[in-house]
Amino acid sequence: MQAHLRNYRQSPRKVRLVVDQIRGKRVPEALAFLSFTSKRASLPIKKLLESAIANAKNNFKTDAADLVVSKCSVDQGATQWRWMPRARGATAPIRKRTCHVSIELTEASAAGAKQAGGGGKKGSSEAANRKAPKTAKAKKATKAAKK
Repeated sequence: MQAHLRNYRQSPRKVRLVVDQIRGKRVPEALAFLSFTSKRASLPIKKLLESAIANAKNNFKTDAADLVVSKCSVDQGATQWRWMPRARGATAPIRKRTCHVSIELTEASAAGAKQAGGGGKKGSSEAANRKAPKTAKAKKATKAAKK
């Protein structure tokens, strides 16, 4: 359940400000946020989210209230280069940046199961492999052993 927006004529940095705010939210909350945000990127992202919802309803027969925005990414697209005349016959570059936006939706029950399972980069196995912090006695003992 995903949708893509290609070659959107705004810099990726500005679009990421909006996309970061809706990542992980339920769809009704994300739509409400996008409706009242004053950023320029909010309207195209809202349309993209509505497209992803329509894809989920049509292809997977799911209800919009059960969906969560699981993944959102903004990647850099092609950059148009223009030139601005400057003093003494010099030129300065003008970069007209574009971006590609992707949104992926999952059902709320599936997203909750992933989070409860400890999936992700930091898991319980990593915590078990970490060394315990040394105490003052242990530090003195290691210094004495090195001498």
